[in-house]
Amino acid sequence: MSNLLNHPWLNNPYLLTIGLLTASNVFMSFAWYAHLKDMSQKPWIVAALISWGIALFEYLLQVPANRIGYTTMSLGQLKILQEIISLSVFVPFAVLYMKEPFKLDYLWAGLCILAAAYFIFRDKL
Repeated sequence: MSNLLNHPWLNNPYLLTIGLLTASNVFMSFAWYAHLKDMSQKPWIVAALISWGIALFEYLLQVPANRIGYTTMSLGQLKILQEIISLSVFVPFAVLYMKEPFKLDYLWAGLCILAAAYFIFRDKL
């Protein structure tokens, strides 16, 4: 167990924040969008309650991720990092799970977010 606690991910606030935010975004994608595919015939209140249940796990990862990240990053940096991760998780979710076609617009949006990342993190480069 002590080897696990000494793992580099747990001792690096950047890596830990990225890992937790990535996992939280997986839950977020399912909470926000999976009901469109899986519960389209159910009343919206059922979808909302199930989505809230899934979103609880998102928040159990997202809140500590932001608290850890805020020890080394600014609020703006955390937000842009969240958007990078969100798009990185959303595109495979949309294509693989929701069976949406891949669009070049995802690539263009990703390039815009990379530009935003450059500007928000350039003082750390």
